[in-house]
Amino acid sequence: MATASPAITRIAINNILLATDFSEASKAALRYACNLARSYGSTIFVTHVVPPEPYLAVPLEPVPIDLDIFWSREKQSMAEFVAIKALEEIPHENILQRGELWDVISTVIDSSKVDLVIAGTHGRKGLKKMVLGSVAEKIYRQAKCPVLTVRPEVGELSPSWQVKRILFATDFSETSLHALPYALSLAEENHATLIFLNVAPLVPYQYKQSVIDATSKRLQALVPSEFPCESDFVVCFDFPAEAILQIARDRQTDLIVLGVNRRTAAGLSSHLPWSTASEVVSTAPCPVLTVRAL
Repeated sequence: MATASPAITRIAINNILLATDFSEASKAALRYACNLARSYGSTIFVTHVVPPEPYLAVPLEPVPIDLDIFWSREKQSMAEFVAIKALEEIPHENILQRGELWDVISTVIDSSKVDLVIAGTHGRKGLKKMVLGSVAEKIYRQAKCPVLTVRPEVGELSPSWQVKRILFATDFSETSLHALPYALSLAEENHATLIFLNVAPLVPYQYKQSVIDATSKRLQALVPSEFPCESDFVVCFDFPAEAILQIARDRQTDLIVLGVNRRTAAGLSSHLPWSTASEVVSTAPCPVLTVRAL
């Protein structure tokens, strides 16, 4: 069945929330935040969440904030983090709050009408990820707006991040297609080549070409007739995460766009180490834009 192609909707990025823990991953994310803010005329809300005070069996009076050594250290870290030349001419606000991570982040998203969250990821995988979790994944599984994740290993950002090749991976599900308008808009905004990728299930060799032909037509049907950018269509047979990462490396893509499911009630499936989105985000050679299904 053919999938109806969407109209191109220009995506506005007026307000960006940069979630930071002051790590090298966050510093890499800050460079991308500044670059996007210059391109879109955005305001950046640099947000650091201080863990809540530990529960004590014998309640104590809270330490006055001006005498709280830990708070003072975090405040100093924030001042050092934002003291970069790239931020000087960009409207920004520093937010330092104590509380649970998602409670604070979601409040800032709503109160500041955030259009995009940017977060660095440390790339935890396997058992370590299951034990420690992933802060970036907690955000992109729950945020109503798109989330751009950046690994420190993606390399130093040039003065202008050139988005010339965008990889949009889809299995034609409603979840994956929810991200398509963002891929189309970013491609048009940057005059970029948009690569459509579908990872097909393994089939006997004699059926592969027919599957490729049929799937390519479905991918082509996703492109609006008025889309002005070059499009490329790739169908391959592999495990989804491995295929996405390999195509991203082979095509030297500047951005991967994925639709993701929201977190399950139990919160387990999204943290399994073999989750496609988790694997891509933790090892991608470029930034990854995740768009959560409603």
